[in-house]
Formats: sequence, structure tokens, C-alpha cells
Amino acid sequence: MENGLGKQTILVVDDMSENIDVLDGILRDDYNIKVALNGEKALRIALSKSPPDLILLDIMMPDMDGYEVCRRLKENRDTRKIPIIFVTAMGEVENETEGFRLGAVDYITKPVNRHVVQARVKTQLALYDQNRVLEEKVQERTIQLKKALDRISEASLDTIYRLSTAAEYKDEDTGAHVKRMSHYAQAVTSCMGLGENVALRILYAAPMHDVGKIGIPDRIILKPGKLDEEEWKIIKQHTTIGGRILKGAEAGYLKLAEIVALTHHEKWDGSGYPNGLKGKEIPLVGQITAIADVFDALTTKRPYKDPFSLEKAFGIIKEGRGAHFSPEVVDAFFSIKDEILSIKEKYQDPG
Repeated sequence: MENGLGKQTILVVDDMSENIDVLDGILRDDYNIKVALNGEKALRIALSKSPPDLILLDIMMPDMDGYEVCRRLKENRDTRKIPIIFVTAMGEVENETEGFRLGAVDYITKPVNRHVVQARVKTQLALYDQNRVLEEKVQERTIQLKKALDRISEASLDTIYRLSTAAEYKDEDTGAHVKRMSHYAQAVTSCMGLGENVALRILYAAPMHDVGKIGIPDRIILKPGKLDEEEWKIIKQHTTIGGRILKGAEAGYLKLAEIVALTHHEKWDGSGYPNGLKGKEIPLVGQITAIADVFDALTTKRPYKDPFSLEKAFGIIKEGRGAHFSPEVVDAFFSIKDEILSIKEKYQDPG
């Protein structure tokens, strides 16, 4: 039988050369035959660059018996799928049970029958080929599914950016702000060892930090000068408005966005708003979003200010360690300073 690439290969393992000769005589017209007189050589052949498609394995061998060879082959990810047929004079039920427990697919008893050997080898190789084809199809479909999910994720993130930009449209010239600060937040999250999934969720959640600004009057959002006390009270409400907008969502990243909206203006020393949370009372996602948002605000033009230099912005972040910002988050931020600058360069405002 051929698989489109030439004859399939069978490894015959037996410490008795005459037994190997018998099986070789039965199979060599249809298959490439490799032989091993002991378990160690059998393992080396199986782990080579040209592994066999099936192994005929004797049980009773010195040094390493067939059971041990089988066990090692099935424990190795590179060889565990190779079908193994035990060829042995041992016919007791308990021996067959042990072989199947270790992962063998069949038994052939000695003295072997030509037709039995040919039929069982042909059957197991056909099953092996079917399994390989199925695995290739599953792998192909998995890749296609991942690409489809990636496209959906990209579309979702693009939608989030656009809607978040709409909420900030009055005081932001472009959507670059939400892209920069969300990637800053993702990078800090990854640096803090919170895992890829959490970092991805923050990438999706952070852009919605100021969604509540949609409920703030233009006269306050667009005011170029300093806000008076009453105006300051009103603009602080964008945190609670954002929380109400996002409240009750079922998607994980939207639940996270609700926390971000409510807590990104809380400060480590308790002087923030809306609830005056202090230290670790502030959810970590709020602490991370805060530093990402403030850094971007410092380094970009706003209606009420020109951009600060990087030196001044970094200095303000350092001064805020333990007051405005979590010390741990500040340390993580500065440990990836080069990555932060790379993100800033990548998502520049057009102009």
C-alpha cells in the first residue's frame, strides 16, 4: 500500500533475527521495512527524522521489554501516535490487557500467519492514514477559525475605538488617544504578569474609560481655561455616568470597562474621585488605566493645554508614585519605558 509519497514504513522489533526475517518476508513487497534487535534501537529509529508508520513489537526482549518500549513511545509527543501491534507468543488475557492499556492497537500471536499479518497491518495503517487526514483537516479548520476570530476581534476593537472616540470627540482631535492609552494599559498589564487574556481584556476595556463624557455639557468639555468649582463637580460625573452606561453588560470586557470608567480617576492616596478609594481599594484595572490615561494626557495637546515634553511628563508620573499612582504600577510603567515610547510613536495624531 502507498500513501502518495511511496511505500509506508514498518519497524519490526524483535531480539530474534529469525522472527524478523519471517515478518520481513511477509511484508517487504508492499512496505519499507526497518528492523531493531532491541528496545533502545527501536526508540532511536522511532525518534529519527524518518519515523515508521507502524511498529510490530515483540514483548519478551532482554534489557527493555516490549511493554517498556511501548510505554516510552506513548509518553513522547513525537511518537505517541504511531500505531503499535504486539507480536508475541504470549497469549494470556492479562498480557493482552496490559498491552492495550499501554496503547497498543492490536496483537498478533506467534507463529504468525501470513494472511493475518497482512490484513492487520493493512487495517491499522488505513486507520492511521484516516486519523492523520482527519487531524490535518481539524488543524486546517482550527487555523481558519482562529483567523475568523481574529477578524472579529479586530472589528470589535475597531468598533470600540470609534464609539469611544465619539464620546470624546469634543475634546479630542482624533481617536489616537484611545488607541495609545489602551495599548499603554495592555503593555503595563502584561509587564505585571497578569496574563495574556487579562491584558487583552484591558486593551478592549480601557478605551471606554471616558465614555461618560457624552453626558457632560459642551460648555464644560470645551472650556479652554480653568474650571470653576461647580464645573469641576459636573465634569467629575463622567465617571459615574460611564459606569451607568456600561452597567449590566454580560461581556467580560464590558464588565471590566464599567470598573475602568468608575475608577480611573481614583488616586492611591485617596484624594481621587468619585468615591475617594485609597490604595488597594482601587481595582488594579483602574490603577493601570489611570497611569495610561494621565501619561497620554500629559504628552498631547488638549483644549486647555499644550503637550508637555517627555521629560516633564515622566517626571510628573514619578512624582505621583505613591500619591496619585500605585507604586507597583509606576514601577511596571517605567520598566517598559521603551515599549511605551514605541506605542506613542506608532499611534500618532495625524497632522
